[in-house]
Amino acid sequence: MEQVQTVEFDDKAIEGLEILLHEFWILRSENPQEYQLIREREKVLRRYLDDKFGLLLIVHQHFIKLEKIPVEPEPWMGIPSFQEQRDYALFCYAMAFLEEKSVGEQFLLSELAEEIRHDYEGDEGIDWTVYTHRKSLIRTIKTMADLQLIRTVDGNIQRFDTDEEHEVLYETTVYSKYFIRSFPEDLTQFTSWQELLQEDWKFQQEDERRKRVYRQLFFSPGVHRKSTNDPDFIYIRNFRNRMMEDIEKHSHYRLRLFKNTAFLSSQEPNYKYEYFPDNKAVTDVLLQLSYLLYERRSSFTPLESGDLLLTTGDFDQLIIELKEQNGAGWSKYFREAAVETIRKECLSSMKSWMMDISLQVSQIKA
Repeated sequence: MEQVQTVEFDDKAIEGLEILLHEFWILRSENPQEYQLIREREKVLRRYLDDKFGLLLIVHQHFIKLEKIPVEPEPWMGIPSFQEQRDYALFCYAMAFLEEKSVGEQFLLSELAEEIRHDYEGDEGIDWTVYTHRKSLIRTIKTMADLQLIRTVDGNIQRFDTDEEHEVLYETTVYSKYFIRSFPEDLTQFTSWQELLQEDWKFQQEDERRKRVYRQLFFSPGVHRKSTNDPDFIYIRNFRNRMMEDIEKHSHYRLRLFKNTAFLSSQEPNYKYEYFPDNKAVTDVLLQLSYLLYERRSSFTPLESGDLLLTTGDFDQLIIELKEQNGAGWSKYFREAAVETIRKECLSSMKSWMMDISLQVSQIKA
């Protein structure tokens, strides 16, 4: 039966856009209600995503997927469960292995492991007697299972941790054929990720600036002015009223624009997804640090871009003051942590939210 399509971008379409922007894909077998909602609003969603973002919405009988391509890749855009570059390499080799399998075909862990070992072209090679190599494969397999690219039929991959000859039986799923993007050109013709991004923009020449800006606002914590003549930031300034109206009409977000940054905020965030501030202990420290910097704003001379340049010693001194004032209310981890540890935790979190402060190493001349 043909789906009933609405011509209005109503509350259901707003909800569908939220799902598409936050989920890698929506599997019909796992989330039938979300799948049905997006199918019913497919036309208006497809039109809006193409017009504002220049993105492709794929609607398949088994899943729905929005091909989210960022303007610039950021470290936090990777696969959270992966810890090393090797994990990504093994994932790619495993996906190549699945390409040769039909849907529902079963295979053994040893078959996959041997195929990867044989084909691996990294300088160090792959040796499954090496513990760290086995751990990388375990992370890869678990991620593939979580993404439902494969299904475990029998066995437990965790035992591969201590036994490189341990067997597990897997089965390919229909989703394994659609995980990796399709490219218009042979991937071997590209020599860098920059070329891949440039290839995408070849098909987005109409209203490219608007699509760049929308992708940055919706896919990143914020958009920072990179220079006085930053074309993306100038676009936001020039069309801010129109963008504010459009974003509020089609989403739960509001556009916030300041001298050097722009970002989206939500009055009623859905904490199923990631928002700042969140419930992590380091966030409490960051909020207190932000307030301290605001109180001391007359003591700092920011750059034209709004950046603050602090030495490591300056930053550590701020942490010491915060700990003296508010440490009693911190989590046990931060109450007992050394200043250096707190600094590293703060900077790591700030970097992931694109709010990291530049640190200059102090040098004492003899």
